[in-house]
Amino acid sequence: MRDETRTNPAAPGDRLIRAGALVFFAGAVATLVTVAPLLLGTTPFPTFMFGLSMLMGVGFLIAGAGVLRSVAAGRRQAAR
Repeated sequence: MRDETRTNPAAPGDRLIRAGALVFFAGAVATLVTVAPLLLGTTPFPTFMFGLSMLMGVGFLIAGAGVLRSVAAGRRQAAR
């Protein structure tokens, strides 16, 4: 047995998963910022700010695409 540590190269879907996580968290922050004035009783933000809350769903879809791409690559590698 070798005592060497092998580094795993980046899987095909890793970048999509990371990008999806960043977009999701940006959407989560936008959601908190948008909902805060409603809870505090102050003047609500303009309507386009609510659209930024949709980034959570977009980020989830991007990360999901990354997971599916990673799974597909794993299946291709296992089939060899």
